[in-house]
Amino acid sequence: MHILKELQPTDSYEIRLPHHLSTYERQIVTMFYQPIIGANAVTMYLTMWTEAEFETSPQVHYYLMNVLGQPLQKIFETRAILEAIGLLRTFKRQDANGRHFLYEIVRPLGAEQFFNDPLLSMFLFSKIGEQPYRKLRTRFLRPQRDAQYEEVTRSFIDVFTPVHANMPSDVTAAENQPKQEAYPFHYADFDFNMLRVGLSEQLVPSSALTPSAKIMITKLAFLYELTPIDMQKVVLAALDEHNHLTDERLKKEAKEYYKVTVSKKAPQLQKRVEMPMIEAPTQPETKEEKRHRYWQTTPPVQVLRDFSGGNDPMPTSLELVENLVLDYGMEPAVVNALVEYVMLTTDMKLPRKYVQTIADHWRRKNVQTTQQAMELARKEHEQYKGWKEKAEVKATTSTQSTGRKYTNRREEKLPDWFETRHEQKDEQLTTQQEEELAAARKRMLQKLGLDDGEVNE
Repeated sequence: MHILKELQPTDSYEIRLPHHLSTYERQIVTMFYQPIIGANAVTMYLTMWTEAEFETSPQVHYYLMNVLGQPLQKIFETRAILEAIGLLRTFKRQDANGRHFLYEIVRPLGAEQFFNDPLLSMFLFSKIGEQPYRKLRTRFLRPQRDAQYEEVTRSFIDVFTPVHANMPSDVTAAENQPKQEAYPFHYADFDFNMLRVGLSEQLVPSSALTPSAKIMITKLAFLYELTPIDMQKVVLAALDEHNHLTDERLKKEAKEYYKVTVSKKAPQLQKRVEMPMIEAPTQPETKEEKRHRYWQTTPPVQVLRDFSGGNDPMPTSLELVENLVLDYGMEPAVVNALVEYVMLTTDMKLPRKYVQTIADHWRRKNVQTTQQAMELARKEHEQYKGWKEKAEVKATTSTQSTGRKYTNRREEKLPDWFETRHEQKDEQLTTQQEEELAAARKRMLQKLGLDDGEVNE
């Protein structure tokens, strides 16, 4: 699938923060989630979090690409990681003005919830190792209460008496909403019917397979890649004397079963979903095709940086390309083609008036792709050259009027892809000349009454 079908730099977005996040939650994201999802995902999460606190107006994804310094492909992949881990929810709306996304920041799990979750705790353990894992537990988990104390906290129903009243349906609608899980996880993939086949009612009563137990069984089966037949053994071993299945016993027995039957090493987290991306070429690319791919996969700010030898571009250049994307509505890939064409034909300069004149021409011609941009640049090069010379004459006149010495312009340099076009034409002309020579030779032989065979003998 092509990435532009899922997300484009000009697609707008806004961020919703349903609740304020605390310093403690920032620590959880940094210390617990970062080893699993990586620094790029955490940076994106914290950036969105900060933006949402200021209630900013809608932006386009090109802005996010510049802020994070990442191409569109990486932005999409990072967003998917945040969604999968439960830190971000994404909503999309399509209307006459294009696509608009709403990103909702989700609160991270607390330390106790995180350590009790079999998937997240195991993947964190596998990433940071045993000693750092133990230190995190000690640092973030409160010590267990003294065993001599008995909890006497009163519950809600101990204190309050329910009062029946007819409430409007729109007020009670929230009661019917499905419970939000800590992170998106699908349970339908596990075959509980197969699990029950090998477990009689006497061995494991149906009452033991509570909804929470089923959730834990599914997560453990996914984590350790265990089949329903494997999980039968785990469930039997985890059942306590009261025919209950607790999360702790299930996790302990699944871990032991994995060590004995599969590996003593902890399982690793790997991506299993193919992300939409720029379609890879099926055949070796030409120079021109590589040029198109570079324009399509590189943010304009990085193109400017490449032209500057890796240094950050001037603010005026950044402002110019942002203006082309945001105000002119040009595709970033087309802006890249325009920047390269102008810089290579103006001795590595980026004259604002000249760039805007060509951009205005491309917009009137409805240029949407780099192929269209390249063809139009080749076709209208002489006209663009005239615009450039006219601007240079004005600059020269202004310079001479101040008494400064006039210097001749440097010889124009053209991009490689532009020169390739001329090389192809030269090859075609050479072929045409050969055909004309062959025709002339044939006419001469006819006048002499000879044919090729007689001459070559």
